[in-house]
Amino acid sequence: MNTSAPLNVTNEITCPHCGTAFTVDEAQYADIVQQVRTVEFEAELHARLAEAEKVKQTEIALAVANATRQEHEAAAAKDVEIERLSATIKAAVTDQELAVAKAVSTVEKELSSVKSRLELQTAEQKVKDATLKESHAKELAVKDDLIARYKDMKAKLSVKLLGETLEQHCEIEFNRMRSLAFPNAEFAKDNDASAGTKGDYVFRDYSDDGIEYVSIMFEMKNESDISATKKKNVDFLAKLDKDRNDKGCEYAVLVSMLEEDSDLYSGITDVSHLYPKTFVIRPQFFLAIIALLRNAAQDTITVKSELEQVKKQNIDITDFESELESFKSAFGRNYDLAKRKFDGAIKEIDAAIDRLQKVKDALLGSENNLRLANDKANALTVKKLTKGNPTMQAKFAEIESFDETDAA
Repeated sequence: MNTSAPLNVTNEITCPHCGTAFTVDEAQYADIVQQVRTVEFEAELHARLAEAEKVKQTEIALAVANATRQEHEAAAAKDVEIERLSATIKAAVTDQELAVAKAVSTVEKELSSVKSRLELQTAEQKVKDATLKESHAKELAVKDDLIARYKDMKAKLSVKLLGETLEQHCEIEFNRMRSLAFPNAEFAKDNDASAGTKGDYVFRDYSDDGIEYVSIMFEMKNESDISATKKKNVDFLAKLDKDRNDKGCEYAVLVSMLEEDSDLYSGITDVSHLYPKTFVIRPQFFLAIIALLRNAAQDTITVKSELEQVKKQNIDITDFESELESFKSAFGRNYDLAKRKFDGAIKEIDAAIDRLQKVKDALLGSENNLRLANDKANALTVKKLTKGNPTMQAKFAEIESFDETDAA
C-alpha cells in the first residue's frame, strides 16, 4: 500500500471498499495516516525479521558446514604431517644410531690406541724408575760413605780438638775482617786463670783516643756426634758469666754447636733473663754479634771519654790528698816522738838527778827530731806538692791568677 499519496486541501478520503468519499479535518487525517504507517511498518518489520532469520540460519548452516569441512581437512593435513614427522624422526633415529655406532667405534679404536701407548709409557717409566733407583742408590751409598767417614773423623777428634777447631774458625773469621771493620780492636785468647777459670777469647775495642767502649768475653763449645752425654748450652752460662765479671767485660757470648736440633738456638739468642748481657749464637753469626754490640756501644764513646777524664781528675786530687796526708803523718810521727822523749826527760829529771845525762841525750835527740821536722816544714812548698800532678798545678795557677787580678 502506498501511504505517501498527496492530500488534497479538503482532506477528502475515499474508502477503498465502497468508494464512498468523506471529508476529515487535518488532525483526524494525521491520526489516520499514523495508524496506517504503524501497521505497515510492523508488517514490513516482521517480514524483514523473518527473512533475516532465514538468512541467519542459512549462514549458520553454511558456517557449520564450512567449519566441519575445514576441521576434516585440518585433521587430514595433521595426519599427513604426523606421518611425515614420524618418518623424519625414524630417519633421524636411524642416522643417530649410525652416528653413535660410528663414534663408539672410533672411540674404541682411540681407546685401544691410548691403552697401547699407556702400556708402552708404563713400561718405559718402569725402566726409567729402575735406572733412577739404581742411580739414587749409588748416590746414597756415596753419601753414606761420606757421612760415615765424617763421623769417623769426628769420632777420632778429642773434645779439646773439637773446641779448638771452632776457636780457629772464629779467630780466622775475625782476622779476615780485622783491618776493615775493627782497626782499633783487640781479639786474643784469655790466658789469665788467676781467678780459677778463664774464657776462650776476649774482644775489646777502643776509640781513636784510646778509650775502651766495648768488651766481650767469648766461650766456644763444640761436640762430637757420637758423644754419649749431650751437653746443653745453659750448662756453660754460669761459668761464662763468672769469667765475664772476673775479666771486666761488658758482654758475654757463647759460640755454640750444641743442641743442633733446637729451634731456640737457631741464630742469635738473648739469654739476658738468665745472666746479664749474655748471648748464645751459632758460628755463622760470630762477626754479626760483634758488629751489633760494637755499633750499639759507639754511642757511649763520648760519655765514656768524659768519664775517663773525670776519673783522671779524681786520681790527681786523690794523689794530692795522699801527699798531704803523708806529710801530715810524717810530721805527726816526728812531733809525737819528740813529745814522748821530752816528757820522758822531764820525768827523768823529776825522778833522779843521776839520770840527767840520759835526759840530756834524750833532749838532744828530741831537738834533732824537731829540727828535722822543722826542716821538712820549711822545705815544703806548693810546687813540690803539685809536682807530677797537672790537675792541682792548674788549680793553683788559677788561684794565683785570680789573686793577681784582685791585686791589680
